[in-house]
Amino acid sequence: MAQVEHLETMWEEEKKDNNCKGEEQNPVRTNKRKHKEVAIFGNYRNYYGYRIGFDEDPRLKAMKKEWFEGKNCLDIGCNSGAVTIAIAQKFCCRSILGIDIDSDRVEDSYWHLEKVLRAQKRLLKTSKQADSKRLNGLEGHLAESLNGRTRDDSEESHASGRRDLSDIVSFKKANFIRNWYPPENMHFDTIICLSVSKWVQLNWGDEGLITLFVKAWRLLQPGGMFILEPQPWSSYNKNRLVSETARSNYQNIKIYPEDFQDILLDKIGFRRVEDITSNASGQKSGFQRPIFAFWK
Repeated sequence: MAQVEHLETMWEEEKKDNNCKGEEQNPVRTNKRKHKEVAIFGNYRNYYGYRIGFDEDPRLKAMKKEWFEGKNCLDIGCNSGAVTIAIAQKFCCRSILGIDIDSDRVEDSYWHLEKVLRAQKRLLKTSKQADSKRLNGLEGHLAESLNGRTRDDSEESHASGRRDLSDIVSFKKANFIRNWYPPENMHFDTIICLSVSKWVQLNWGDEGLITLFVKAWRLLQPGGMFILEPQPWSSYNKNRLVSETARSNYQNIKIYPEDFQDILLDKIGFRRVEDITSNASGQKSGFQRPIFAFWK
């Protein structure tokens, strides 16, 4: 696989209007054109903000709790960590690691995690205060009985191993394609890869895509799942000029999204696939992409 030593941004700042040269300009009335964000790896800031807004990510509807509950999971290309954290909260996984090539997005992920943890603590405090007021209003003997039951429930919850979200979710800056491997030969039960495959091909070509698939297969436990959301080929054209590397790789792509299933089943070694797209209802226009679950 060709080594990408330097990826330079191809967009230069817009030149000032030559017609204004030599003329006195009023700084108050001068409007500078706001440039579109260029993310050569798809590492957009606020990606989930304009994809899902403040609602739950519709793609979570396509996923089942048993695919994650009590399992070790990996999120490839986690961006700001919104889906990673939501999976940990909703599906009670044993652990989930989100990796992203951009250190700024990893920093955003940890910020997002801290925000969720603060919200949880406020909710817990409010709940305890409400319980305390309710108990104080009951008759003495009933209050004692309920207090005892509450202590028992608390002890049982602690004994059952309920953990803080920060003990379940973690993030790491890493290039999954080129040089990342989990510590101590760790394997995963479920790996998700949502809207990442296009950026892999634009930056590392077809060979990078095969590396993604092979590596995901090798990192999965027997019977493990690989959840893939590929972008449509039409979207590649829109991003082919984000870098010189992307432009060159785009021209040489021979593996198209409609070929992914056959490659994963016939070449990589996954034994079956399920199209779970229909369950992910409510996606915004422009983000209505297929989602597949592959089993090792």
